[in-house]
Amino acid sequence: MIEPIGNQYVVARPVYSANAFGEEYKKRQRHHKTVLDHLKVCCSCSTQKAKKIALSLFPVASWLPAYKLKDWLLSDIVSGISTGLVAVLQGLAFALLVNIPPGYGLYAAFFPVLTYFFLGTSRHISVGPFPVLSMMVGAVVTRVASNAANGTDLSQSSDESEEFVQQKLLVATSVTVLSGIIQLAMGLLQIGFVVIYLSESLISGFTTAAAVHVLVSQLKFMLQLKVPPHTDPFSLFKVLESVFTQINKTNIADLVTSLIILLVVFVFKEINQRYKNKLPVPIPIELIMTVIAAGVSYGFDFKHRFGVDVVGNMSLGFKPPIAPDVQIFQETVGDCFGIAIVGFAVAFSVASVYSLKYDYPIDGNQELIALGVSNIFTGSFKGFAGSTALSRSGVQESTGGKTQVAGLLSAVIVLIVIVAIGFLLQPLQKSVLAALALGNLKGMLMQFAEIGRLWRKDKYDCLIWIMTFIFAIVLGLGLGLAASVAFQLLTIVFRTQFPKCSTLANIGRSNIYKNKKDYSEMYEPEGVKIFRCPAPIYFANIGFFKQKLIDAVGFSPVRILRKRNKALKKIRKMQKRGLLQVTPKGFICTVDTLKDSDEELDNNQIEELDRPINTADFPFEIDWNADLPLNIAIPKISLHSLILDFSAVSFLDVSSMRGLKTILQEFIRIKVDVYIVGTDDDFIDKLARCQFFDDEVTDSIFFLTIHDAVLHILMKKDYSASKLNSTQEKEMKFDFTINTNGGIRNRECQVSFFSKPNLILIF
Repeated sequence: MIEPIGNQYVVARPVYSANAFGEEYKKRQRHHKTVLDHLKVCCSCSTQKAKKIALSLFPVASWLPAYKLKDWLLSDIVSGISTGLVAVLQGLAFALLVNIPPGYGLYAAFFPVLTYFFLGTSRHISVGPFPVLSMMVGAVVTRVASNAANGTDLSQSSDESEEFVQQKLLVATSVTVLSGIIQLAMGLLQIGFVVIYLSESLISGFTTAAAVHVLVSQLKFMLQLKVPPHTDPFSLFKVLESVFTQINKTNIADLVTSLIILLVVFVFKEINQRYKNKLPVPIPIELIMTVIAAGVSYGFDFKHRFGVDVVGNMSLGFKPPIAPDVQIFQETVGDCFGIAIVGFAVAFSVASVYSLKYDYPIDGNQELIALGVSNIFTGSFKGFAGSTALSRSGVQESTGGKTQVAGLLSAVIVLIVIVAIGFLLQPLQKSVLAALALGNLKGMLMQFAEIGRLWRKDKYDCLIWIMTFIFAIVLGLGLGLAASVAFQLLTIVFRTQFPKCSTLANIGRSNIYKNKKDYSEMYEPEGVKIFRCPAPIYFANIGFFKQKLIDAVGFSPVRILRKRNKALKKIRKMQKRGLLQVTPKGFICTVDTLKDSDEELDNNQIEELDRPINTADFPFEIDWNADLPLNIAIPKISLHSLILDFSAVSFLDVSSMRGLKTILQEFIRIKVDVYIVGTDDDFIDKLARCQFFDDEVTDSIFFLTIHDAVLHILMKKDYSASKLNSTQEKEMKFDFTINTNGGIRNRECQVSFFSKPNLILIF
């Protein structure tokens, strides 16, 4: 019953152990689904299920019939045109990151949109080239094509042979197709949850490092230098070394043009950001600068006058499809897996933001299928792997895009450039495209500010960000991503292996228990310790758990147990020699001291000392906290009850059960009652299945809450104390004779004991 009293409440209920609660409230028997049950559901057929599968595979069938033509069409048209113009420029710019001719970037901006329109679940992201993904593909292209060419210079220059360009294109398309196959397989197998292993801190650090890689890779286009390819670890530093050693060969026209473009783009992007609520649409500064740069380059003949490197020939129309190379599959499967994961993680993260903002669901597994099919389709038509560019998706959403109809219209704009007006971009300098690519990195480079924010919030997340950045910079994007994921998992293991255990105490004389180090006025019942472990207990941290528990209680139970068993052995040895008599009233000694070395006792097998203390042959129970005969030294402990708070222990593996049981047995054998609180029925059932309980460790040690266990202990001790106080304490004096070195003398000893042979105090 709960009685409200102002802002307080009073709860009156019995003290519940887990067994008592189970007896009063019968638990329902539930059928837990097995693998066979899930297979039956998956293999069952019905019209409704077929319709559900069709709608999940083709989400367009669910939202297109409900399309609001009058309300949404105009907004989607405006958004589609704006997004399409940005997609054209980004396709050309990001193709340079892949180390293939810019014209193929248009295919990467066109084909993914078509398939995503039918298969994607997000209504606002713009699929296509993404700088980080393009950089990862470009690293693979450089490495594989370099090996195939036996050391031929892969610098992006105008004198590359057509055969060599086709070789690089084959690598890029094969990597794209294999990445798509991996994404499609993951989607069909319903393992889209893999993205949870990429935390926000890891993605932020990785994309920031990738932005630095993009920045360094574009220097050769901005300065028009022939930089040899580097794909091994420390490649970024080797590229910088090559750039600075050739800095005297810089093409001034390319440098000045790119700096001007970069400055103007940054300024107008800042204006768009600051006045986004006042501007009807963002200023298309990339398009404006591209048109101006192409016109100026053509009008003043920059290619022949200043020797600048331009986009060059862009044939109109589409290229015939290309078949991927299986040999390249074998060489790049690891890289493709990383590309598939990063592409999905970025797209799903952006899609999640818009789905929350506009309140519609997205499906991670279906997104994998959509991106996988898109990459397979794009790679077959000589495009390269894509995801979603944050800036492009931002344009599609901010210009009023409501659905993927805007994406479809953006593909129409790219199509027009491919089949009709692509030749107008032929005089455009590659340095301009490099500057436009860098202009899209501002958001990612600004993520350096995350370090300070994460340091204030969570040191572990900050460490993950820093180490991910370092790994990606030093090892490259492929190996860096793998090392970052491994390091992140290692931090999780580290957190669980070394949890912040604490000792709890009562606060406010209520049922609230907090870390006793955090508050000044705390109440800790005498002889009771409450120990909390805030992590799973498994094979890697059971030793740490035991050590922390020993530190909390202030003694090692196994050491106390061995000391007591040693003392018991010594007492029995004295009794056997007739030097000590055991009576219902206590011990009677006939000697002052016993010359017996501890080494002799230590030679016994250690297993004997770890066994439960057996005093069945004594007519009373020994009080180990009292003085023993002949000054036998035993550490005294005041603890009589130990409560283990397992409310934050999510699981206990089989390997750690033996360790936990040993810990409980050690405390129980030295007369310390152990109670476990906060566990659920499944936890107890698992222990029962693993035969955890026996005559020493029983299932009666489980209680619902800490307060239940504390009240149980207090009631139990009050009951024992009341029985103890009801007996009449008596004292007696007796004389005994001690034979010391042949001399005889009398000594008077006082023995205080209780008539009930429960406790004997020897003075």
